[in-house]
Amino acid sequence: MSAVQRFLYHLTRLSLAGVFIYAGAVKSTDISGFAGQVAGYRMLPYAANYLVAATLPYVEVLAGLLLLLNLRARPALIVLGAMLLVFTVALATVVIRGLEIDCGCFSPGEGEVVSAKVALLRDAGLLVLVAICWWLRGCQPQSADQG
Repeated sequence: MSAVQRFLYHLTRLSLAGVFIYAGAVKSTDISGFAGQVAGYRMLPYAANYLVAATLPYVEVLAGLLLLLNLRARPALIVLGAMLLVFTVALATVVIRGLEIDCGCFSPGEGEVVSAKVALLRDAGLLVLVAICWWLRGCQPQSADQG
């Protein structure tokens, strides 16, 4: 792996780690507010909104920490990529249905409405970072415990 590839790998890995640790930490401070934002998508039954709100922030923080520590990076990238894909599909349905909602990404309960189209672009960028990090991780020699 060249020095540029190594730098790009660490830059994308640390960027993703920072975004998801921050997003998960912010959401975990107001589970009720986040559950309300999840309910705004109008896709899940009432109880499922709370289940998602109670678990998703901790999954984001855990995956972010794994990336930050460069441990089990590929499984963390799979989890984050899958979550981003699900979230992107959910946001696309919001756009199609013409709903005005707070996406719930970084500010639960604060009522900040971010355009779903802007959130879709942000998610597309994060998916690109996940793909770059995944590809560059494959170029890097790794020990058996780092995945």
